[in-house]
Amino acid sequence: MTTVPLPTAKTRWRCTLCGNLTRFDVTRSSKVVEYVHLDLAGEPSVEERDVVSETIESVRCRWCNAVDRIELVDRPGAGAQDSTGS
Repeated sequence: MTTVPLPTAKTRWRCTLCGNLTRFDVTRSSKVVEYVHLDLAGEPSVEERDVVSETIESVRCRWCNAVDRIELVDRPGAGAQDSTGS
């Protein structure tokens, strides 16, 4: 199993088998700390969530079912301007 990095503001996922850019099933493991508020009836709601760690275990293409065939590619226009606006 190959580790797939998370997309960034300048990149996105692409299936190398079929070219899909929009639909993926992502299996991830997370360790989180949550602040849970219970109302007077006992119904819980999460008011704060802090992700301590997160690992993507696999990414599967929804179109062709390919696993471990996902790559990072540039988003359209991501290289047009840098953070200084030039």
